[in-house]
Amino acid sequence: MSKDLVSKMNHEMLQLSPSAILKFNDEVSQIPGIIPLTLGEPDFATPEHIKEAAINSINNDQSHYAPTKGTKKLREAAAHFLNSKYDLNYDPETEIIITAGATGGIYTALTSILNPGDEVLIPTPIFPFYIPITLLRGAKPVFIDTSKLGFVLSPAQLEQTLKDHPKTKAIVLNFPSNPTGKTYNEAALKELAAILKQRDIFVISDEIYSELTYDAKHVSIANLLPDQTILLNGVSKSHAMTGWRIGIMAAPKDITSQLEKIDQFTITSPTTNAQFAAAEALENGSDDAVAMKAEYQKRRDYVYQELKALGFEIANPDGAFYIFAKIPANLIQNSMDFAYDLARKGKVAVVPGSAFGPGGEGYVRISYATSMENLQKAIHNIKEYVANEGKR
Repeated sequence: MSKDLVSKMNHEMLQLSPSAILKFNDEVSQIPGIIPLTLGEPDFATPEHIKEAAINSINNDQSHYAPTKGTKKLREAAAHFLNSKYDLNYDPETEIIITAGATGGIYTALTSILNPGDEVLIPTPIFPFYIPITLLRGAKPVFIDTSKLGFVLSPAQLEQTLKDHPKTKAIVLNFPSNPTGKTYNEAALKELAAILKQRDIFVISDEIYSELTYDAKHVSIANLLPDQTILLNGVSKSHAMTGWRIGIMAAPKDITSQLEKIDQFTITSPTTNAQFAAAEALENGSDDAVAMKAEYQKRRDYVYQELKALGFEIANPDGAFYIFAKIPANLIQNSMDFAYDLARKGKVAVVPGSAFGPGGEGYVRISYATSMENLQKAIHNIKEYVANEGKR
């Protein structure tokens, strides 16, 4: 009987596969002595002043339902943060929603705007979470492979894809990028914005890694396309608060009033005491990411240089904490097979590039959001693996 019931479940959901990243991580984590370089999980602790704010909120019995849009305190802190950091102007009363992490914002945004048959442009390789939500809505992901262009979307690619796909409802941008660490400077964004401005489509811009941009100031596309952009951000990466599950979604008030409905009917509101912690992070810890970013840069430079010396091709990351490395030609070329082989023989877990869509095959994603000690051990093991397997 249960199998019969399963067949009657949402047909789009039944076609989905579980997260390839989480599935792979769960499997290789069982290998004794494995060094995990898989998940985007900062190894830093949440700063003390933020933890104290959460403790105080609990002691003050701030444990009741928050408004669906989020507490007034946090929405105001988020508005100030976006303004002071990125020159963005959002009304905290009508244009900001606090979500259950940036992933909650992705779900809300795509669920709110998509109808069956719509098309969503997704430059790849990319964090794959956008894809299943698009499919669940009966919409179609349209992949744009950027691997031949340094992992950034070109104006020519965008223009041609829009011509080929007149049903386009939205484009998803993620920068600095997971998995490549590449980003867009202001000049590049202006070129893309000039094209998008001519179309009546949404721009869903996931900028969760904005505070981890290394060599230049992060520029949001919401500055250039404020009327079309649904902006996603949060405190997960900037303040080492992944488990607190607090994201920020900002958009024009007419759009936000519709987005809010999805959160009302799904999560009601994010956890209240976590919102007080996030407000403290944005009000009094706006530069908490500075020290973390400096350490990430050291790790990036170390891993980049070591892997380059071993024959991996890499587009040097501009931000985030990932390296997307092309597997040397003398090693296993199928990224899934390579990753399993490296895990079994080298005791190092990296994510197969195939998990990130077209253009990802033949690559692996390495997260350097772990200690330098772990990275040094991992590089030592990778060197031995390459030396042994490259001779075969």
